[in-house]
Amino acid sequence: MSSPIIEVSELVKKYGDRLAVNGVSFQIQEGEIFGLLGPNGAGKTTTLSILSTLLQPDAGKVQINGYDLAQDAERIKPLIGLVPQELALYPTLSAWDNLAFFGRIYGLRGRRLREQIDFVLELVGLRDRAGDAVETFSGGMKRRLNLAAGLIHQPRLLFLDEPTVGVDPQSRNFIFEHIERLKAAGMTILYTTHYMEEAERLCDRVAIMDEGRILALDTPQKLIGLLGGGVIHLAIPSDFISMLLPAIRALPHVQAVSPLDGRIKIETTEARSALLELIQLCHARDVPILSLEILEPSLESVFLHLTGKHLRD
Repeated sequence: MSSPIIEVSELVKKYGDRLAVNGVSFQIQEGEIFGLLGPNGAGKTTTLSILSTLLQPDAGKVQINGYDLAQDAERIKPLIGLVPQELALYPTLSAWDNLAFFGRIYGLRGRRLREQIDFVLELVGLRDRAGDAVETFSGGMKRRLNLAAGLIHQPRLLFLDEPTVGVDPQSRNFIFEHIERLKAAGMTILYTTHYMEEAERLCDRVAIMDEGRILALDTPQKLIGLLGGGVIHLAIPSDFISMLLPAIRALPHVQAVSPLDGRIKIETTEARSALLELIQLCHARDVPILSLEILEPSLESVFLHLTGKHLRD
């Protein structure tokens, strides 16, 4: 990785009284896959739309390849390939005609246009369906053609907004493999998703978003490391909480303990060992256990740790 190709500083976007994007800042290095991970409504698509020049921010600054988004949008647009969450395809046209339309928008003509159409159709495994109407395609095939349309002009940056929503596992894996090949070829990719396993597999770095803010940003491995050995949520009758807290803190595999919404949040060095210790402690003190939830290290459990709610809420 070299210098940042995208720099975002204190980005804000409002819809009425709602802050869809609330002071978001991050940098993307050239050649990396950078993930925006969060539930629906977190602000991922709005952030992506601003970077794609489709929306004007209310405040903040964006630079892409050294160009200021507010001043140089026309220079930025040719650098970007956008693959939106909603399919941007004409269903009655063939795959070839769809790509020809998008290619001409970017100024491709004649032999170069034909070569690029053949190249991207081959890339997404649809060359044998080039003449078929898109309305005859499966959901996964439409997603792959959507990706091809974003690549038709050989962009330097690829923006992917939830590119695997509603696709079958085979098409999903196909998309993953081609994203990895594009990265290997040096393309910079901004990838939004609410599927944590996608972010863990594909992304060099991940920004976890919720309610328009970035809660944490790092490599998936370092974010998962925030949990140490895992977190346990223990629910017991409220009368026992203050009595049991000192004993829980003294357990060998417990790092930190805090009350959380009528439960006890326990950060551990090793969750399964701590779980056994907790059960033995409650049994010895005759404390009834109302519920136990163990959050072993993953991006989803990091999100729950940061926000108190599940990623797919």
